[in-house]
Amino acid sequence: MNRRSFLSRSSVAAAAAVSGIAGFASVRPAVGSGRLVRSDEPFSMRFAPHTGMFAQHAGNDPVDQLHFMADRGFSAFEDNGMKGRPVAEQERMAAAMSARGLRMGVFVAHTIYWSEPSLTTGKADAREAFLKEIAESVDVARRVNATWMTVVPGYVDLRLDMGYQTANVVDALKRAADLLEPHGLVIVLEPLNRRDHPGLFLSGVPQAYAICKAVDSPSVKILDDLYHQQITEGNLIPNIDAAWDEIAYFQIGDNPGRREPTTGEINYLNVFRHIKAKGFTGVLGMEHGNSKPGREGEQALIDAYRSVDPG
Repeated sequence: MNRRSFLSRSSVAAAAAVSGIAGFASVRPAVGSGRLVRSDEPFSMRFAPHTGMFAQHAGNDPVDQLHFMADRGFSAFEDNGMKGRPVAEQERMAAAMSARGLRMGVFVAHTIYWSEPSLTTGKADAREAFLKEIAESVDVARRVNATWMTVVPGYVDLRLDMGYQTANVVDALKRAADLLEPHGLVIVLEPLNRRDHPGLFLSGVPQAYAICKAVDSPSVKILDDLYHQQITEGNLIPNIDAAWDEIAYFQIGDNPGRREPTTGEINYLNVFRHIKAKGFTGVLGMEHGNSKPGREGEQALIDAYRSVDPG
């Protein structure tokens, strides 16, 4: 439904008060929490949906989806593909995010090479192509009011020792940091698990931590995707603590299945309580699918986040 055809929030609330019929401002129990919350109550953490996650309710227009997210209490948004959108659409989405108080999360900053070496090789042409894309991403970030952009260093170079590959990646990231620091922008390195992404250079938070320490820049930090790290190393809370000073961003997905919290083995309520208690006020990207189809699945996803929001 196009947002322009929605009734105002106040008129819906008034109608609900008179009729007792639950609308999007209805009161419902937060699953497993024993407390009642309004379905449009702001979440206590900056959980960030992505486009398509609520298309059954909001339609295909990304701006209508942004309004729906804000109406349901979300205060952030992420879009891996933002860089590839037309400039006019980027600007329209940025205006909607600004109007609704949605903070922009990550977008992917460069071409990711899933099956051939690039930054790991140390070759000048691969490094310069990467830096060109980072410079382009600065313009995108400024246009959509983003701070963070995702970087995946790509595939391993089987001809080189891992030490040399690490040095090559560190060198490329130092040069990228020189482009980003004047603008206050941040690359977040995302380690990906070897089961889903065999052959990639960066697979664990400890490895990313060592790289960030070597680069030594406020513009190169870690994206801790808890789905990937549950598969790769587990021990989520102690590893969060160990790498805390280099983590700038989190992503979410339960395991197995990479669906919303409460569908797998991760105790996300405890994880979020821990992250919040440490003072994290940044964005937590909802980089996962819906466990159920249709509008019912979209509502189930929202209810799941209500149940794990530390409040």
